[in-house]
Amino acid sequence: MLSRNRLVKVSKSLSYYLRHHPEELGLTLEVGGWVSVEKLLAVYPFSLSREELQEVVDFNDKQRFSFDETGHKIRANQGHSITVDLQLTPTRPPAVLYHGTAAQWVESILDRGLQKMSRHHVHLSKDRSTAYQVGQRHGKPIVFQVNAAMMYDRDFTFYQSKNGVWLVDAVPPEYLTQLS
Repeated sequence: MLSRNRLVKVSKSLSYYLRHHPEELGLTLEVGGWVSVEKLLAVYPFSLSREELQEVVDFNDKQRFSFDETGHKIRANQGHSITVDLQLTPTRPPAVLYHGTAAQWVESILDRGLQKMSRHHVHLSKDRSTAYQVGQRHGKPIVFQVNAAMMYDRDFTFYQSKNGVWLVDAVPPEYLTQLS
């Protein structure tokens, strides 16, 4: 069994390669963001067994990765900065979603709304506590409530990744309420 420290380190490096820089390992993401497990393990820069990779997928606290139905391919579930078609299906969101950020970004968000920046989508949480945890990663956490029902009624397209993260292209400021 991997130690907690090693699990986090492998998860972060897999995120780096599968979300942002697969080319550094000579990998090309297939449609859906998939890569061969066999090829990944062959080029991964640190010693990693198939069993350890399974642990990372199973025990990652944010469920960032998944295997395909055959178990022969792996992908990052969302958060890519490179062009990839994750084959997500448009889905009606809950009436309210949440976004956690750091206090330093509040003024910009209130002015311009939530922007995807270098990622494919804005990431939203189904509950306030998860959004708060996300916001903590970058400083004093601030949580925004998103009126997802109104956005959906106005033809904004939402997706939900396999790990439950809600995705949308942008959230204009009129759909936001600052909670903390």
